[in-house]
Amino acid sequence: MLGFFYELADGLRHHARRRRWPADHALGRRGEDIAHRYLQRTGMVVVARNYRSAGDSEEVDLVGWDHGTLVFVEVKTRSTDEFGLPDRAIDTEKQQHMIRAARRYARHAEAPWETIRFDVVTVVFGAPPEVTHYKDVFHPGRTIFQVRT
Repeated sequence: MLGFFYELADGLRHHARRRRWPADHALGRRGEDIAHRYLQRTGMVVVARNYRSAGDSEEVDLVGWDHGTLVFVEVKTRSTDEFGLPDRAIDTEKQQHMIRAARRYARHAEAPWETIRFDVVTVVFGAPPEVTHYKDVFHPGRTIFQVRT
């Protein structure tokens, strides 16, 4: 029953966003809503959404704590998987942006860098939306995230 109300609230927020934003931005935010709830159901405590430190262009979609690990999550959303999976859009430049934002957040939160993890959540809309959570997908100084086959 609770799921019904979440879906209804998602639909209403999405409708309002589509009137103010381009369709792809509205879809991305809807995907973030779904990813947020998905991560909460897995036990992660989400503490920030769309984190950006003052004056920075780097953004992290979701920040959360997963049993003592500070997790920075990039959410990639697509209306279909017709042109490939959404995680293919995460390149080296995006990873560097996430790392810079994560360093600032970790300093502010006084979290040791050794407790940091970078995850990716993909959302492909269908009935119901398909959510995939990739944990620990890249590390600073290591090769970029590669799609798992």
